[in-house]
Amino acid sequence: MSDHSEIVYSTADGMDYPAHENTYNAFIKFGTIGSVAVIIVVSLMAIFLT
Repeated sequence: MSDHSEIVYSTADGMDYPAHENTYNAFIKFGTIGSVAVIIVVSLMAIFLT
């Protein structure tokens, strides 16, 4: 069996950390913009539909 005592992420070859961080940052940005959009739509519905 393989020895799994080492941390994989620090020893793995070929890991593209800048691309990973860019993807993560884009995901967070999309989530933030999406959340703000939903809050705005719900607020406008509460104002105009009551």
